[in-house]
Amino acid sequence: MTESMATIRPMGFARLMRQEWFLAISILTSLIVFTFENTLFEQLSNPIWLAIVFFVLFGAVLGSALSVVRHADHLAEELGEPYGTLILTLAITSIEVMAISAVMLHGANNPTLARDTLFAVVMIILNGMVGLSLLMGAWHRPEQSHNMQGANTYLGVIVPLATLSLVMPSFLHTVGGPHPSAPRQMILGVISVGLYGIFLMLQAGRHHRYFAEETETTTSHRKHAAARGPILLHTVLLFAYMIPVVYLVEQLARPIDYVIETLQAPVAFGGVVMAVLVATPEAISAVRAAVANHLQRSINIFLGSVLSTIGLTVPAMLVVSYIFGHPVVLGLQGNDLVMLVLTLAVSIITFSSGRTHVMQGAVHLVLFLAYILLIFKR
Repeated sequence: MTESMATIRPMGFARLMRQEWFLAISILTSLIVFTFENTLFEQLSNPIWLAIVFFVLFGAVLGSALSVVRHADHLAEELGEPYGTLILTLAITSIEVMAISAVMLHGANNPTLARDTLFAVVMIILNGMVGLSLLMGAWHRPEQSHNMQGANTYLGVIVPLATLSLVMPSFLHTVGGPHPSAPRQMILGVISVGLYGIFLMLQAGRHHRYFAEETETTTSHRKHAAARGPILLHTVLLFAYMIPVVYLVEQLARPIDYVIETLQAPVAFGGVVMAVLVATPEAISAVRAAVANHLQRSINIFLGSVLSTIGLTVPAMLVVSYIFGHPVVLGLQGNDLVMLVLTLAVSIITFSSGRTHVMQGAVHLVLFLAYILLIFKR
């Protein structure tokens, strides 16, 4: 018995090392950047070197974020919905807050970065991710069904928070420009955190069945009783991957700021990069769930991501703005404002019936294409 256990443990450790190889890359990248920080960043004027540094750092952060999603998926299987998806969205939102804060506090002040990132996340998720998920999920099925009460609950909080955060500030001009004054920032932050907190209590409490598949609600207790997965291991590894992200995302801010300030790239470039970094891991997980005919989990991922982004990122950015004296402009203007209103309206229609099909996915993808085209027209 003892010999067999001694044989199994090294095999299990070796398998774990093979599965978590990217953690070594992430840590090694952090150590290299920390050791040779000045040498790496003083040659950004060289376009080739700038591209190498940017893609290495971006790849390390994105790979770590993908690993966070992978372990969050394992926790989702063990804990069931909505707890697994909640862990995923909170982890990714934490990465987003760290990324935006790092870019916003590094180099010259970019007051529209938080707004551009929020808007890009909403467009990528509610149009790109939703469109791709619905299209791929319905490719081999005439229709897919989901819990309409859950989707309506998400949208019932997303719509007012998005309007208060990204639309209303455009019509509340102060002396310093179209951004909220200090009292309005405080009120907006309290509203965002308050509504999101109430939503979490509803999601994890008496109405958790709104966010579960119909077949899952009847078997959830048996599934939880039968779960024997290594929850602690996946939790530890999830945080282990997030630790290098805290450092690497701050270093990623340097080439991003250089591109914006020195090469005169569009100001929205930083927001789009941050949004891609945040949305890609969840997009992969949502599309996989939709293809596997688990549309409810896919909806929990992308609607939960938008809600946590607005409900938590906006208050966090307002706090950072107040502490460090960096003004934040939240209100959208012109084409962006129209695209946000159109996206929210189409999303309400898409999830109003409890069933989705190919046409709805195609409409969302067309809106995403329009968003991309409008970026390049600026």
